[in-house]
Amino acid sequence: MLEKRYKDKTVVKDVNLYLDKGESVGLLGPNGAGKSTTISIIASLLAPTSGDVLLHGKSVVKHPAAIRKVLGVVPQEIALYEELSAYENLKFFGRIYNLSGSGLERKIQETLEMIGLRERQKEALKTYSGGMKRRVNIAAALLHDPQLVIMDEPTVGIDPQSRNHILETVRLLNREKGMTVLYTSHYMEEVEQLCNRMYIMDHGRIIAAGTKQELQRILTSDDVMQIQLDKPGGRLAEELRQLSHVRQVKETESGLTVIFSKQSRLLTEVVQAAERLQIQVVSVHVQTPSLEDVFLHLTGRTLRD
Repeated sequence: MLEKRYKDKTVVKDVNLYLDKGESVGLLGPNGAGKSTTISIIASLLAPTSGDVLLHGKSVVKHPAAIRKVLGVVPQEIALYEELSAYENLKFFGRIYNLSGSGLERKIQETLEMIGLRERQKEALKTYSGGMKRRVNIAAALLHDPQLVIMDEPTVGIDPQSRNHILETVRLLNREKGMTVLYTSHYMEEVEQLCNRMYIMDHGRIIAAGTKQELQRILTSDDVMQIQLDKPGGRLAEELRQLSHVRQVKETESGLTVIFSKQSRLLTEVVQAAERLQIQVVSVHVQTPSLEDVFLHLTGRTLRD
């Protein structure tokens, strides 16, 4: 069980997770959940207050070199040199991995081909778009053929084309090359597409784990109602939260998202309450809970909050 404390504040508490070889695993959580701290501990960049990380039964805390040889990390922030070209950046990081000569040149060209930037490899990185820089960031983590890759929100703030390219690269690494992937994202659809299993973190703890289907079973007795309103629904949200058969209410830009028991007569109660509060209900849509709804139920927040 991993734990990390800073003076009187515990940011990671009783975290226990595992990754099988060749598996793609998602680590989800709202901002401040403890994901980045957990990743830093796994990558041997941060020592836990208590607990350990084991690689093939060997302690990463005591022997960090063991995991560093087989690990590639794609950080949330771009860690490249803007004045250098993509080729020069990759050559620099390749030398850090003790690659040289024809072997390094082959890996540089191979990774550039994978990220779709071989034709622009000699251009300075400062001329690249944000998405292109993120693709080079990924290439730098793959030069030494790692067995495990940690990707910390690799598609934040990029264009759709680069995002799709990154997702295809992750699929290729995992399905065709058998690379183990630990993936964090603020986009639930990415994790659903890429990951076999998921862990959900909140307030430093793992609060749920399983496949998409296993997590969705948490809300098998519930439905989700999307309510569009003509004005902010704060007062209506407060009334609905008082109902015993309402699990969760989230205010959205256009109205409310409500998780509620299937057997209840919520629609009638919504209409009556809205009429009393002089709020017009524009539309109502009831649907089966999604993984995003499960996340909302467990944390009280959406993944992008």
